[in-house]
Amino acid sequence: MSEKRVDAETQGTGESGDEAVLWESLLDRIKWDNRGLVPAIVQDTNSGDVLMLAYMNRESLRRSLEAHQTWFWSRSRKCLWHKGETSGHIQRIREIRYDCDGDTLLVRVEQEGVACHTGAWSCFYRILK
Repeated sequence: MSEKRVDAETQGTGESGDEAVLWESLLDRIKWDNRGLVPAIVQDTNSGDVLMLAYMNRESLRRSLEAHQTWFWSRSRKCLWHKGETSGHIQRIREIRYDCDGDTLLVRVEQEGVACHTGAWSCFYRILK
């Protein structure tokens, strides 16, 4: 079984033409929905905790790959946002995987501070059952 992943630490910086082609090739592997988005599950590499679910478009994924920090697309505000830009609670990307269908990302990060806007470590702190 081949593992599908994009290692943010070993990929280029996006500075040369060849690297731009590499980024586009990586982005073409993803199955974007009809709005040009893909769900991104964010997981802490140290604890294994699922921290949050957000959405990425091509530009936010490209910025994430280049900056080694998470960028997302806000569906409500209709704009890009850099996680931790105002709070300082950034997510350093260690690895990005995509599932067997290519329609979901798993972003493994080192979380600084908390992930949830409520102040909780994870957005998944409420129990339904």
